[in-house]
Amino acid sequence: MYPNYEKNGDASAKDIDVAMKLGAGIPMGPLELADFTGLDTKQAILNVMLQTTGDPVFKPIPLLDKMVKEGKYGRKTGEGIYNY
Repeated sequence: MYPNYEKNGDASAKDIDVAMKLGAGIPMGPLELADFTGLDTKQAILNVMLQTTGDPVFKPIPLLDKMVKEGKYGRKTGEGIYNY
């Protein structure tokens, strides 16, 4: 997730994905990938990592929790970080 970039007007989700694809040479940006795998799945993985390690770096950001609560899981629901 991108906690502050879009909120602060620094970069959009698309900007982040394009930068990562071009800069790192990966086929799918991190936010596209999150939508593809499912934001609910990403949240569940982060929660397991948080419980397993106790490291707060794995705590899902409020935006992710909000989107999952609203049923916005990404591609599988037609709405997530991007709209499909």
